[in-house]
Amino acid sequence: MKKVKLFGLVLFLAMASFSQANAQELGIRFGNFYGNNVAVDGVFALGQFSRVHADVSFGGGGVGIDALWNPIYRPVGASDFNYYLGFGPSMFIGDPFSLGVAGEIGIEYPFNSVPIVIGADWRPNFRLIENTNFFANQFGLNIRWRFGK
Repeated sequence: MKKVKLFGLVLFLAMASFSQANAQELGIRFGNFYGNNVAVDGVFALGQFSRVHADVSFGGGGVGIDALWNPIYRPVGASDFNYYLGFGPSMFIGDPFSLGVAGEIGIEYPFNSVPIVIGADWRPNFRLIENTNFFANQFGLNIRWRFGK
């Protein structure tokens, strides 16, 4: 019961922080990261071709937090796909505590008829603190609701 209350509190705080930060996209990320398999996923615009892609993941005995800076490549022509790569801090609050750097390479498709964005990404992670490790097996599927254009 204690874990359920903690999960609820963390979920509430994550949703509140995403909504206060004027997220342009908010949704869920499915994948394998820090032993977790689901995350609250938000995208915050920094300009026309730059953004912060942040996640708060749950499960695996703790909470994972990533905040990655992404320059975005929007190809000219017929393709509606966006390509992005980036990097940023990555942290796991649990046992053991972990702090490191994550990279990200991804592709996404923003639908024009509905305000939904679907994407897939790869996030290699280099953990420096508590133990030093490199993880290359972290893939994700993102489904987000787009607010505005």
